[in-house]
Amino acid sequence: MANNIRNIAIIAHVDHGKTTLVDKIIHASKIFDAHQQFDDLILDNNDLERERGITIVSKNVSVRYNGTKINIIDTPGHADFGGEVERVLKLADGVLLLVDAFEGAMPQTRFVLGKAIALGLKPIVVVNKVDKENCRPDEVHEQVFDLMFNLGASEDQLDFVTLYGSSKQGWMSTDWKHKTDNLIPLLDAVIESIPAAPTLEGTPQMQITSLDYSSFVGRIAIGRVHRGTLKEGGNMSLMKADGSIKKVKVRELHVFEGLGRVKVSEVSSGEICAVSGIEGFDIGDTLADADNPEALERISIDEPTMNMLFTINNSPFFGKEGKFVTSRHLRDRLFKETEKNLALRVQATDKEDSFLVFGRGILHLSVLIETMRREGYELQVGQPQVIFKEDDNGKRQEPIELLVVDVPEESAGKVIELVSMRKGEMTIMEPKGDLQHLEFMIPSRGLIGLRNNVLTATGGEAIMNHRFVDYEDHKGTIPGRIAGSLISLEAGPGTAYTIDKLQDRGSFFVDPGEEVYGGQVIGEHTRPNDLTVNIQKGKKLTNMRASGTDDNAKIVPKRQFSLEEAMEYIQKDEYLEVTPKSIRMRKILLDENERLRYAKQAD
Repeated sequence: MANNIRNIAIIAHVDHGKTTLVDKIIHASKIFDAHQQFDDLILDNNDLERERGITIVSKNVSVRYNGTKINIIDTPGHADFGGEVERVLKLADGVLLLVDAFEGAMPQTRFVLGKAIALGLKPIVVVNKVDKENCRPDEVHEQVFDLMFNLGASEDQLDFVTLYGSSKQGWMSTDWKHKTDNLIPLLDAVIESIPAAPTLEGTPQMQITSLDYSSFVGRIAIGRVHRGTLKEGGNMSLMKADGSIKKVKVRELHVFEGLGRVKVSEVSSGEICAVSGIEGFDIGDTLADADNPEALERISIDEPTMNMLFTINNSPFFGKEGKFVTSRHLRDRLFKETEKNLALRVQATDKEDSFLVFGRGILHLSVLIETMRREGYELQVGQPQVIFKEDDNGKRQEPIELLVVDVPEESAGKVIELVSMRKGEMTIMEPKGDLQHLEFMIPSRGLIGLRNNVLTATGGEAIMNHRFVDYEDHKGTIPGRIAGSLISLEAGPGTAYTIDKLQDRGSFFVDPGEEVYGGQVIGEHTRPNDLTVNIQKGKKLTNMRASGTDDNAKIVPKRQFSLEEAMEYIQKDEYLEVTPKSIRMRKILLDENERLRYAKQAD
């Protein structure tokens, strides 16, 4: 027996139009009342997602078409949030694979498609953005077929339906040369080619794949009912990772309708639902029958590849801008994050106020830091470190990533030189439209700080993407940042007069009048060594005044860093101080004499 339900996940590389397509499907299915007005990107509903234009957390909506309910799961496209994709694919019976008609299959396309094929999900390919110049839909279609074949897709999976269109303009068609004015061909294809959610009879089973929180009912478990029927008020067993079984009671059941949820008394297998009233669950746990509990196989998530030290803010400006500043606040917040962020790990250190946080990459960790600072936390983080392993013979291994760079032809040489310096090996170089398409295998260490250098060298015209491939033998030393730091000697606001006089020593990260403290990194030295400078000195005043000499200081504007850029910029002996209002770089040892003493001991 099959339900009249289709569960589909939308997967794609970052910025290929997933969330825009979901928007158009929502609009097309007339979920809204006539008086409701909505912006674009309805599902990217937190500030961070809107600002960055990326999906960070997967979300569920449902639409009804010709009497069939279609549950749609919007997934992130960035490799750092692969943990999100891996767990929500468990909810689906099929996937909509979105591919840009010009860019084609990108590193992340391969990553998420590989996961979907391994789970046996039926794909529909959507070649999106066929309204773009230089688009090559037929080539892209061939490329996707080859990719699926290489990933070991079954004959049924290779017999996929392909649609062409533009999410932004809200149309889809089976032939890209024949433009339609709606998304009906896509909805028809979903109902015809994605298998209906099967109904499995027997004792109830549901794996928790996601969670939500409500201030009224607490934590809410979200998952797909695998077998049997869940009933409101029913007694169930919660089967944990350690093998323990806990008796729980279902207080309320909700199913997804449109953009919201509807309360129901029971949910049959094949449907995605939200269960409230259960305490103490983790993602991956199974809700099973009270008397004869059977656990489902746990979700396996790829291991983290990077870690950072998180510690409390102990700078001279501590507590001025944030409201959560103690080690207890930091500990509670980090461990709370691991409950829903599956790919994240937190490990206590020998210091009470410091924690090692393991994640998938710089963006994965920076989104956590940015979220925390917006919630009012003050913290400091150390330089990102790659996680090394040892093979069976005791040889050191490190994570290797596939790096893809699309760049104007005249800048390709600079990119190849920069990547080669960081132990990157070029595997592919081919023209793609008026751009040069480059692919490299590079150690994860080599990627830290690379984006900045590549964008500077190419005038901001390079498009970079990367994804984790595997662990390989250690590639040797990689040169780090060549320039040293300019460090403030004293506390107080810098003067325009002194900053002007010191401009030949390097570039500054602070403006005149900005409050700094001793030991803060305030600029980049032109030479490899660190230099401590006093920017608080004022101009010696005389009783003879020449006209115009006071305001002729021409100061270069300060260098602005985004959070990720600052994380990649700092050295081993530096911290990044993050507060709700500021991001500052500082030396771990603020006192200059202490730094010199420590450097002598290290030698």
